Amino acid sequence: MRRSAIFWGSLLILAGVLFLLQNLNIISGNIWSLLWPLLIIAVGIFFLFGVFSRRSVKAEHVNVPLEGASRAQLRIRHGAGRLGIRSGAGAGDLLEGDFGGGLELSSRRDGDVLNTTLSVPSQNFPFWGSWGESLDWSMGIKRDIPLSLDLETGANESHIDLSDLLVTDLRLKSGASSTVLTMPVGAGFTRADVQTGAASVRITIPPGVAAHIRARGGLASVIINEARFPRMGDGYQSADYETAANKADLNIETGVGSIDVR
Repeated sequence: MRRSAIFWGSLLILAGVLFLLQNLNIISGNIWSLLWPLLIIAVGIFFLFGVFSRRSVKAEHVNVPLEGASRAQLRIRHGAGRLGIRSGAGAGDLLEGDFGGGLELSSRRDGDVLNTTLSVPSQNFPFWGSWGESLDWSMGIKRDIPLSLDLETGANESHIDLSDLLVTDLRLKSGASSTVLTMPVGAGFTRADVQTGAASVRITIPPGVAAHIRARGGLASVIINEARFPRMGDGYQSADYETAANKADLNIETGVGSIDVR
């Protein structure tokens, strides 16, 4: 956490110095055009140092009981490291998994809905983790319960396989990340909102699932399988979208990186 604070503090001081020099007419030109490349380079160096100095941390095994609920809302707040999500949990559980670096858990039942939040322990820098620690989380989620899933991550690598899950609403927000996402096969209708910073996002829509896709990227490469999802208006849409039994509505926004939907 201390090194993270030093890094971001130094970056803010650098930005302030550049703006001061411009105001004093010592330097001229568009400061923002200089800051963006510097920011990307600095963040890249920061992540590389974190990767090469990363050490394993103790993992905590956790089961979250379903408590008789028939639906669930699950919020996951992850940091730097790896995040794996798939189907599979013990009988009577909403989820079961191993959480490197520990876990802060909040879970309560409201009527027939179980509201659960998994987050990085408060001693870690929010959404980034402590310097040199990889917050590797791997979990299985009960497959036959309607689920609203809200994910917020930092600089991580995510493998999210929702193919066997009944996810009806998905929100994914991440920073500098690599995300591989497989959409549900038999959830009926899934609404997904994906927002990333400097990221690589690869989304697989299983055969038999129709989709309507809107994808936007500032400096991103956007690749959509137009054989399955022909361009329509400001997006892409399966020919059978209106009548399909299983379909997904995807809204994807990224800053720098790539979007690949297949």
